[in-house]
Amino acid sequence: MTARGKIFVALFSGINVGGNRIVKMAELRSFFEALGFTAVQSYVQSGNVVFRAAEGDAAELAGTIENAFEAKWGFRSRIMVRDADWLARRVAENPYPEVVDEPKKLHLYTLERQPAEEEEKRLADKCTGPEHFTVKGDAFYLKAPNGLGHSDFANLIPRTLKVPGTARNWRTVLTLLEMAKAAG
Repeated sequence: MTARGKIFVALFSGINVGGNRIVKMAELRSFFEALGFTAVQSYVQSGNVVFRAAEGDAAELAGTIENAFEAKWGFRSRIMVRDADWLARRVAENPYPEVVDEPKKLHLYTLERQPAEEEEKRLADKCTGPEHFTVKGDAFYLKAPNGLGHSDFANLIPRTLKVPGTARNWRTVLTLLEMAKAAG
């Protein structure tokens, strides 16, 4: 971490979905600034925030943000925090480069932890459609040729894998990486 701090990305799960758990992005940015973070930017309404933290690691920051968020808004949102280097590695390691020009067909799930081998196998047994997935540590790549909204397999992922996480389409992933680079 430099004297200025380090750039992180916070990915919220379950806010602004279907008119529920509404959090305005301007309020979310102000919330991050009130916590002492700088260079705060948000992207789309699903809860993506790029910010600079003077100290702390991703796990500490996630806990701090989750607790403060629940205190302010009155509900809990699982928040995955990763540093900009993590995001850059995940983009560089994309196992499905053939679909990068179709960003709605490629999704990156940020997982709370690396799935155990038996968890991954259980999920592989259910992947019987046109989808393909790859797990790399705490990152889960899903290639969904018909899009996430038309993927029966995508609906099975959370309850089969049983590892908390949140997904973003490839366009969002690339945009967040560009925002993080610009903030760095």
